Amino acid sequence: MEERLIESSEPVGLEIRLARTAAEITAAQRLRYEVFAEEMGARLASAALGLDRDDFDRHCDHLIVRAGTHVVGTYRMLAPEGRRRAGGWYCASEFDVGGLERFAERTVEVGRACVDPAYRRGHAITLLWAGLLRYVREHGARYVIGCVSIGTSDGGHIAASVCRRLLQDHPAPPAWHVMPRRAFVLEGWQEIADAPMPPLLKGYLRLGAQVCGEPAWDPNFNTADLLMMLSLDTINPRYVERLLRN
Repeated sequence: MEERLIESSEPVGLEIRLARTAAEITAAQRLRYEVFAEEMGARLASAALGLDRDDFDRHCDHLIVRAGTHVVGTYRMLAPEGRRRAGGWYCASEFDVGGLERFAERTVEVGRACVDPAYRRGHAITLLWAGLLRYVREHGARYVIGCVSIGTSDGGHIAASVCRRLLQDHPAPPAWHVMPRRAFVLEGWQEIADAPMPPLLKGYLRLGAQVCGEPAWDPNFNTADLLMMLSLDTINPRYVERLLRN
C-alpha cells in the first residue's frame, strides 16, 4: 500500500486516503452494509456480521473518506497485482470479460462505491473521484473498469430507460464489448424520458467512460449493472484538472 497517496482535506473536515488498518477496512465494510443492505435492500452473504464483505476485499485497496473518526465514503480498487492474486476481476462474475483480458495488466477495477446519506450533497463524492484518479495514475494504469448499478425498485422502468440511453449515446468500441451472464432484458419496459442517473454514473460519463455492452441483472442487489470502461488516453482533461485540485 502506497502511503504517499492522497492526503487531502477540505474546510468541513473531510479527509481522504487509503485505509491503513484492518479496523478502517471494517468501517468501510460496515458503511457498505448500511448503504447496500439496509438502505437498498441487497441480500449479502455477510449480513450476519453487519458488514458487506467478500473474498475480493483482501486483494483490494480501500479508499476511505473520513469525517473525524467516522468513515463516510469508500471505494475499493483492484490493481493488476491484486487481480492476479484474486484470480480475476469481480465483474467476471456478471460478465464474460474474456475480450478484455488483453488489457488486464494495465487496468484497475473499481467498485463498491458508496457515501453516507448525510454527505451525498457535499464534497465526499468529489474527493472519492480525485482519490481514485490519483490511485490509477500512481499504479501506471491506462484503463479503469467497473460496474455501475441502477436500482430497480420501481419495477425496472428507470433502469431500462437509462441503459437504453447510454447504449445509444456512450457505446464502447467493439474491442471492449462484453456479454452479461444473466441479462437484464431491455425490452418491454415503459420509456421514461427524464429517468435519473445515479451520481456515480454521471461521474463516469463526465470523465469519458463508455458502456461495454448490455446490462446484467444482479438479483442480490436488485440492480441492472452496466460494465463501464475508461481510457486514461481519452479522459476529459478539464474535468480531471478540476477534480485533482481537491
